[in-house]
Amino acid sequence: MTFKRYFSGFCFKNESELFDEYLISNDFTISGFSYGAIKAFEEALSTTKRVDKLQLFSPAFFQNFDDKFKRTQLMYFKKDANAYCQNFLANVIYPLQTDISKYFELGTIEQLEELLNYKWSEKKLQSLVDRGTKIEVYLGGVDKIIDASITRDFFKNFATVYYIKEKGHLL
Repeated sequence: MTFKRYFSGFCFKNESELFDEYLISNDFTISGFSYGAIKAFEEALSTTKRVDKLQLFSPAFFQNFDDKFKRTQLMYFKKDANAYCQNFLANVIYPLQTDISKYFELGTIEQLEELLNYKWSEKKLQSLVDRGTKIEVYLGGVDKIIDASITRDFFKNFATVYYIKEKGHLL
């Protein structure tokens, strides 16, 4: 079985090259973007293999959003998944003006539900740190998907947080 090292974001596939500037690619690093950051985190927690570094690029952090916001997102997705995803991607690329269509893959309602309702655990983050895993979190200061300031404050006690003021969700 192959040990997966990079996990894609919601509505994305094969986008890791977009993070080449920051991405460490070796046998001891696990990385993920947005929704993929959740998957990377869970992989780092559950694997018995050595993990020296966990890189979380714009981790999907929605625990500061209320249930009404989450229900509304799911309702719009169910009504028209393609329109929802196109609007979502426009917010992901902000402030860039770049074509990311080659990385697009229609997300599922299950993925959206999981990312909206995922609860990052301070206890689990600390357990990774205690195992010797260095955690890096990369955030864009003008992110239109998550609140980068709240996310930064949550992760700062467990990770080295890179806050890039002029970048958005896609960094």
